[in-house]
Amino acid sequence: MTKRFLSTLSILLVALACFAEGRAKYVFYFIGDGMGVNQVNAAETYLGALEGRIGITELCFPSFPYFGLINTQSATNGVTDSAAGGTALASGNKTKNGALGVLKDLTTPVTCIAHWAKDAGAAVGITTSVSIDHATPAAFFSHVPKRGMTYEIGAQLPSSGFDFFGGSDFVKPDNPEGGPDLYAQAKAAGYTIARGYKDYLKKAKKADKMILFQTEEASKRERNSIPYALDRTKDDLTLQDITRAAINFLTKQKKDGFFLMVEGGKIDWACHANDPAFISELIDMDNAVKVAYEFYQQHPDETLIVITADHETGGLVLGRGPYELNLKAVSYQRMSMDKLNRELNAMKEKLGEGFTWEEGKKFLTENFGFWDGVKLNDDQSERLERSFNEFKEGKADAGRVCSTVKHLISECALIGWQSGGHSNGYVPAFAIGVGAEQFHGRFDNTEICKKMAKAAGWKTPHEE
Repeated sequence: MTKRFLSTLSILLVALACFAEGRAKYVFYFIGDGMGVNQVNAAETYLGALEGRIGITELCFPSFPYFGLINTQSATNGVTDSAAGGTALASGNKTKNGALGVLKDLTTPVTCIAHWAKDAGAAVGITTSVSIDHATPAAFFSHVPKRGMTYEIGAQLPSSGFDFFGGSDFVKPDNPEGGPDLYAQAKAAGYTIARGYKDYLKKAKKADKMILFQTEEASKRERNSIPYALDRTKDDLTLQDITRAAINFLTKQKKDGFFLMVEGGKIDWACHANDPAFISELIDMDNAVKVAYEFYQQHPDETLIVITADHETGGLVLGRGPYELNLKAVSYQRMSMDKLNRELNAMKEKLGEGFTWEEGKKFLTENFGFWDGVKLNDDQSERLERSFNEFKEGKADAGRVCSTVKHLISECALIGWQSGGHSNGYVPAFAIGVGAEQFHGRFDNTEICKKMAKAAGWKTPHEE
């Protein structure tokens, strides 16, 4: 045999091996913002506690067969923010905290896995439970030196040419120069805007490109995000809705597969607030993952699902000294701290002189289980009553009561918080499907998108 023949044979064997293994035609990238290892553990341990036992009840995505630990520091900081973290996850490049889609010089733009997928002929979707111009989704389509440039970020969305976007809304849709707003700019670029899941179903068939936002009524109340899972009504848009709509739309594009990023953005928001509502947000994202997993079960030889995080938020610890946990205490929480703040202000205005501690205590028992399912000692009860009276008497705002409530829930659940910011704790990566074996071990956040692209056969700038 000649060397040329042997070389040709080797190439054929490699090609046959790749063909036999298949490639990831459909790629899902779930990002739980602020979701460290302990956040995942807390959610599963909480579900176990609801069943009356010590141990975990498995969620969907932590049960995937491949698992890794990820380093998250940015190019300039030992603790990353969501902009730099998102840029690393999207493009495989470290950058300065606060920057999106550019290198740490704040001027050199970088492409990301969404662009690589589009260039390879795949349909592309970028979705989130918060605003579409927030840091993590923005890392997949914008290039700005500062994450606070929300109008500029939104204005870059139409030129991406991506097939589907989903989130709560634009934060700043109005044009500061008086020209067409972001909705008009998107429509001019060929995007159909749907308001709510029912509206999506009406408009999707005739749309070439799609943006799914919550209803205008919901945005009037809060445009920065869809509601917390704890606060949701039956009419609210959910992350499951957004994920289901994205899959439906992308599969109809008659392109070579798709890439879909889905962010569970309010895990981070709850952890910033040290609000145990993060548990319901994490479970809510798992429900969105289940939608993707159902798709995987129908296309197991062509699908890759990866779940990870940009950073950990809050420095969450499961245990406060005693070798015990009482996560069942979290189950009595009926609303987020955001909603509690609104409800307390509304009660004070409505009841006037009737806004007494007796009324407040009744409300807190009904919505947080205090003195009922969640036992408070004398010191804890006094702290709560004191914060309520300070609010009642105008010495503090409702946030003082919210702060006391969330700390008491954590104390009773025996969980601790190091801060209201991010940490450099490891974040997890979970994977299933074609190429999932790459996501095992310890690696940097810049490696994730490269591994996904390799599984899909998409060319990256790192290969050039």
